[in-house]
Formats: sequence, structure tokens, C-alpha cells
Amino acid sequence: MASNLIVARGGVEYVPPISLAFWRWTIVFLILFFFNFHNLIKKSIIIRKEFKNLFFLGAMGCGICGAFPFLAGQTTTIVNMGIIYTSSPIFIILISSIFFKEKFTLVKFIGLILCLVGVFLIITKSNINLLLTLKFTQGDLWMLGAAVGWALYSVYLFHWKSNLTVFERFTIISLCGALSLLPFYLAEEIYIKRTEFNNIFLTWVFFAAVSPGIIAFSLYTYTQKFLGATTTGFTLYLFTVYGAFYGIVLFNESLETYHYISTIMVFLGIYLVKKKVKNENK
Repeated sequence: MASNLIVARGGVEYVPPISLAFWRWTIVFLILFFFNFHNLIKKSIIIRKEFKNLFFLGAMGCGICGAFPFLAGQTTTIVNMGIIYTSSPIFIILISSIFFKEKFTLVKFIGLILCLVGVFLIITKSNINLLLTLKFTQGDLWMLGAAVGWALYSVYLFHWKSNLTVFERFTIISLCGALSLLPFYLAEEIYIKRTEFNNIFLTWVFFAAVSPGIIAFSLYTYTQKFLGATTTGFTLYLFTVYGAFYGIVLFNESLETYHYISTIMVFLGIYLVKKKVKNENK
């Protein structure tokens, strides 16, 4: 899933961000539809009943989480994107506590605060004046929006049960994601920048569709099925490690002191939350 950061940082140099997101999920849908066509036709009644939920999941998981990181990649670094995206599990905890009455203990609260402070260190680049004057990097804010979108997707994907299999459900979710992006894609084509449909376009779109798309989303869904939304959300904290690796190796990015401090705070916070969750499960 962290390979999406490579697309967000490198792909947007050649393909407009919303176009990249739209065609990515269109390709995902076409690939999955090819393998699930007959089953989906048989379950058309189920799809109609669940369509509102499926469209919401598509808009959050594929629409917002599809376009926002690509928009972020134009003005921020992979290191920043990776660390900011790790705030998503904290939003998962908040949403689960507010809407689904999951227990919110003191240890979770302390962990949450540590993680949020760590994320804000990245957004403000340890400069409190940026926080006070609201002068954030545009890309950092896009990435924070993506983290919230992924939290909504994760929580409701787990709590909204479906009569479709994992791949059948994902097929329709990818279609809904593409549909949610369609009006913004058309606006981008008309008013901002037109897409050049060449070999470079195909390379980035297919890579985005297969690696951080079909493979990553499928594995995440299967993991969530056994571990639940909150615990599975903790896997996103590996974004910090992989994001830094990709940024340094592929894009010659550098690590600043505030990156180390914020990463330590984020991991310490999630350790406290995860430790408490394990105790509760026992």
C-alpha cells in the first residue's frame, strides 16, 4: 500500500493527479469485473440494496484516498506524506468510539495525543508560527484529508456487513470510486490540464491499479476481516518506514530532526494504544 506514495510523488509529474486517480480505479474495476462478471450479474439485487453503502465506501476509499495523495504529491515530500498518513488509525479510533461506542480509555487518549502531536510536528515543520497563522503546506493538508477519508472507509467497511465476497464487493467499490471522481476528472481536463495518453500514462496507471490498488486493498480487507478496523489500522504506521525509504532512495529526499522526533512520538503513541487493545482482546 505504501507504494502509492511512489505514484503520488512520481506519477503526478506526468499525469494530472485527478486523472491518475480516476483512470487507476477505472482500470481496477475493469480487471476485477472481468473475473467477477457472472457472480455480479447473479447478485444484482444485493448490489442494488447495498449500493448507497458501496458508493460511500468508494467515494472515501477510492475517491478521497485516491485523489488527495496525488494532489499532495505536487507540493510535499514522500516522507511527509508517509508520516501524516499514519494519523489515520487515530481517526479510526475516534470514529469507532463516537459512532460505534468502542471503549476509549485513558491509555488510548494518551496514545492519541502523542500521535496527533507527532503529526502536527510534520505539518508545521516544528514551527509553531505555521500553526498559529494556519500557513500549512498545501500538500500536507491534502494528505491529512486522505487520512480522514481512509479512517471513514476502514471503519464502515468493517461495520457494514455485506452479502458479497471480498472481490465482488471491491469490484463495485472501485466502480463507485471512479464514478465519484468522474466530475472532478472532467473539470480537470477542461479547465486545468489535459491528460496525455501515452506509454508513460499507461505505466503509472497500471502500476497504481495493481500494486497499491488491487493487491493492497484486497490484503487490507482480508486482514481487517480477522483483526477488526482498529487493529488493522495500525499497519498504516509502517507508512513512516516505507515512506522514508522510498523518499530517500528514489527521490533523494532528506530527513530533518523534526521527522525523527515526530516519528518517535507517533510510534510511542500507537504502542500504548495497541498494547491496550491487545489487553482488551485477551
